[in-house]
Amino acid sequence: MTSMLAIIIPYYKLTFFEETLQSLASQTSNRFKVYIGDDASPENPSILLEKYQGKFDFVYHRFDENLGEKSLAQQWERCIALSADVEWIMVLGDDDVLGETVVESFYTNQAVFRGKTNVIRFASKKIFGKDTLDATVFDHPVWETATAAFYRKFTKSTRSTLSEYIFSRASYLKFGFYDYPLAWNSDDRAWLEFSDHKPIFSINESIVYFRLSDLNISGRQDNQAIKNQSDIVFYKYMVISKLKEFNKEQQLRLLRRYQAELRKTRSLKMAEFFFLFFLYMKYANSDWVRKFYLKIINKMKSILP
Repeated sequence: MTSMLAIIIPYYKLTFFEETLQSLASQTSNRFKVYIGDDASPENPSILLEKYQGKFDFVYHRFDENLGEKSLAQQWERCIALSADVEWIMVLGDDDVLGETVVESFYTNQAVFRGKTNVIRFASKKIFGKDTLDATVFDHPVWETATAAFYRKFTKSTRSTLSEYIFSRASYLKFGFYDYPLAWNSDDRAWLEFSDHKPIFSINESIVYFRLSDLNISGRQDNQAIKNQSDIVFYKYMVISKLKEFNKEQQLRLLRRYQAELRKTRSLKMAEFFFLFFLYMKYANSDWVRKFYLKIINKMKSILP
């Protein structure tokens, strides 16, 4: 297995793609190879790619089927498959931008993190639309558990997107990406699983720029119902599989978030009431258990003749 970094670009939109390519051409280290997987896009990037021939090493492959429309996580995975056996992987959005020292700092820090982590992340900034840059730099503790990192995002103390991470192929092959609708939450679940009981290592001296626009999933507002369905499935996974890794206060907040996601579009079903009641009994204090028990009683009264 080669130790060179593979940068995977699941390509579909041409609008900001040149800025992504230019950021790769501007890297202070050329120890990377780019794999571009075209998801049968109606916007052919071939002419643009000709401009970058020789500026960095890349492979371009056009898929016949638009898989991302059905499953974005599966599109990520077939793009990763283009990179064969490269040890370290980054999945970079076709509208995101790397600071010029990202690759160099990854290699500079290898002596610190090798063997101690499966997941590396960079500091980040937001780009709004074409070129409005948020002044805030989101940096991180150098070493941090995946659950602590997730909880900081959950409480809006930080933010996180797929493009900001590098992960080992071994951890990816062990867990893969969970196929949530729109891949919404797929990256958060990945870091919780890919870390595999090792801390995340952060490189704060280099920045990845994440673009928020009405052309990408995060920025669009017409997909909220699908995002909500994904949130329900994700938070159910959290309360079943990960709750024991958080403290009491955090457990209660995660349980309440799952309950809130369920109630965004409908009333809770009786089975969901009892499922939550069991979890509150296990993880919450007696006041919360009593309050929720009364809700169950009221729910039963409303449906019994």
